[in-house]
Amino acid sequence: MVKKQWLLCPVCLNKTRIKLREDTELTNFPLFCPKCKQESLVNVKQLNMSVIKEPDAKLQSF
Repeated sequence: MVKKQWLLCPVCLNKTRIKLREDTELTNFPLFCPKCKQESLVNVKQLNMSVIKEPDAKLQSF
């Protein structure tokens, strides 16, 4: 039997609308949380999630 679980938001730790199986792999997936309205870029492999930290955009001076 394949193990399944909900993908949790890395910010508020609530359930999102994505359900994972243990053989699911996501790379650079934009995960949106309907509760806290935050979007995070994540990688998932074998039900282990890692959040990708993006560098902040630098202001351009003219």
